[in-house]
Amino acid sequence: MIELRDLAVGFPGRTVLEVESMTVPDGALTCLLGLNGTGKTTLLRGICGIIAPAAGTVRVDGQPVRAHRETPATLGMHLDYRAFDPRHTARRHLRWIARARGNPRGRVNEVLDTVHLTEVADRRLGHYSLGMLQRAGIAAALLPAPRTLLLDEPFNGLDIAGILWLRRLLRELADAGTCILVTTHTLDEVERTADRVVVLGSGRVLADDTLTGLLQSRRPGEAALEDIYLRIAGLPAEPQRIGGRP
Repeated sequence: MIELRDLAVGFPGRTVLEVESMTVPDGALTCLLGLNGTGKTTLLRGICGIIAPAAGTVRVDGQPVRAHRETPATLGMHLDYRAFDPRHTARRHLRWIARARGNPRGRVNEVLDTVHLTEVADRRLGHYSLGMLQRAGIAAALLPAPRTLLLDEPFNGLDIAGILWLRRLLRELADAGTCILVTTHTLDEVERTADRVVVLGSGRVLADDTLTGLLQSRRPGEAALEDIYLRIAGLPAEPQRIGGRP
């Protein structure tokens, strides 16, 4: 479980996001929505300790997180699919991470099998497609058999087979009790898979509810989650012109 209280996260001289109170429960898939620049990735980095909060507290499984070295061992994270040495193979990359985190070496083969990369595990990461890199990043996040899982845009770059695979994997993990927080722009996927939805905007949490509760808040004329999201985020239903051009 992730617990945030009176949290302020950002960079020196600039607070990006303030969260008065937010709980991400165990056994549920929580999707984090918001426009680019609203602080989704910054929030994930604050939760895992990569960015030290300017104020407030972050607890993961009841353990306070203040700095990266204090990140709980059972927290898995995939925050940047580009965080790898292109000269390394997927197997070598995962072995290095497992050793650094103190995970059993045998976990490498297990997670490679989970993400369906076993047959290409000895290929250099520099030759991987975006979808394959996403799978490698998810494999790294799964190494500690995490009770809490943070994924930043994991559906990006996946083909339809990959989307179906990740959808099933996240559902299985959540049903097994894992606390999962995922950022995404894919509202159709949220409507298919999420248990809870958090919407960020204007530097704060605009909505935090179950998917069912959010859908039940429909107003006349709102047919889908997209319509509800546009209203909560204060966005126009029609696309805006950029630079005055149609």
